[in-house]
Amino acid sequence: MLVDDPNLPRSRKTDVLTRIGHLLRDRFSLDEDKDDEAGVIQSVSRGIEFRGINLWTLIFAIFIASIGLNVNSTAVIIGAMLISPLMGPIMGVGLGVGINDLAMIGRALKNLGIAVFISLLTSTVYFLISPLHIAQSELLARTSPSVWDTFIAFFGGLAGIVAGSRREKVTNVVPGVAIATALMPPLCTAGYGLATGNGYYFAGAFYLFLINSICISLATFLIVRFLGYHQKAYPTAAIERRVRLTIWAAVLVVLLPSTYLGYQIVRKTIFEQAAKRFVTNECNFQYRQVISYAAQYNRHQSRLELTMVGEPLPPDSVDLLRSKLPPYGLTNTRLVVRQGSFKDEDIDVNALKTTITEQVIQYSQSVIARKDQTIDSLRRYIELTQTSRLPVADLRNELKMLMPDVQTFTAARSLVMNANSTRPDTVMLVYAKFSRRHTPAERYRIQKWLQTRTKSKRIKLIVE
Repeated sequence: MLVDDPNLPRSRKTDVLTRIGHLLRDRFSLDEDKDDEAGVIQSVSRGIEFRGINLWTLIFAIFIASIGLNVNSTAVIIGAMLISPLMGPIMGVGLGVGINDLAMIGRALKNLGIAVFISLLTSTVYFLISPLHIAQSELLARTSPSVWDTFIAFFGGLAGIVAGSRREKVTNVVPGVAIATALMPPLCTAGYGLATGNGYYFAGAFYLFLINSICISLATFLIVRFLGYHQKAYPTAAIERRVRLTIWAAVLVVLLPSTYLGYQIVRKTIFEQAAKRFVTNECNFQYRQVISYAAQYNRHQSRLELTMVGEPLPPDSVDLLRSKLPPYGLTNTRLVVRQGSFKDEDIDVNALKTTITEQVIQYSQSVIARKDQTIDSLRRYIELTQTSRLPVADLRNELKMLMPDVQTFTAARSLVMNANSTRPDTVMLVYAKFSRRHTPAERYRIQKWLQTRTKSKRIKLIVE
């Protein structure tokens, strides 16, 4: 390339690099159409407060999201996330840290606490009075956060604050961020955990909400610092220093545990993916089947449980499976195989029923598909047979008018196999018996009539 040429003068190299730098800065600049700081701060500050219409909107959105989780409707959950005003105080925390505004941080945290309390109370009340108590897939998906949730929340927060800092507001960004970061469904799932007394659901869902909130606030803080927003001025340097120390102490108190928990989420996600690969690749048996598996991560010793039906797996086969764990990164993992009688085992009956039902449905669909193919083939064969059937009686009567001395007549389409080819050929086979011997000219006349009448080019005429 031009930049790597050693014979190129140093000044020219510098000039090329400068032009490339200018081009990149111009292309990725955030200064274009940037709103003034006061306008952005005022806009975010307005969204912090939870009173009046914001509070009622939150309550209605929580009811909608809870119903969506209860009936397993993705569309309803998305609608609730579009209505939700939860992004306001979360972005307010990040903005307050970015401009060293302790009052804004306190106000944002206070309103976020009110919003979380109202959300949990509303969702708990709904699930207490709801006649449906089965945890559907949409609800279960919010009980175990993964590393991808943190990435989505972080990049969603970046998109939200960048769009909010523009003079011309991008109207489709904030709704998109609200859907992607999914702040409301975890709170509703936590309310379900409280209503049903399931501490695991509550802890997992609330932890997902907390991680999403921290990532959005962190993204807001980074963009505010990147855009160079001015720090809030205080009457004295001592007050300013005390405020900064307070803010950064609070940030560290939140950030350090979140970093550790985020690291555990990464390890948990990696473990679950490795367990899925192991089950997919190594647990394919001829006379038995894995109907479900549970991958439980623990930093001391993880656990992989297989629930199987069919012929029991011999102990040496189980030992062989255990020996295959290390190549998948499952060295510190205990493999438990559940098979045979389950009377003394703690089996998730609902999950077992669901798995078996899905397998029966898949098998039924494959059987139906094969039968449909057979029916289509038979239908095509029947149609072909009907179209290829010859009107032998009509042909005999017409031939009798042409050759009154005909005594016996038949015609049929037949397959002819060549000794030097595996591909069959079709020929019209015609047999006729006459009371007298015909001349070659008469035979030719009969053959031409048959070709015209039956629209077949290949005709084999046998005459007696």
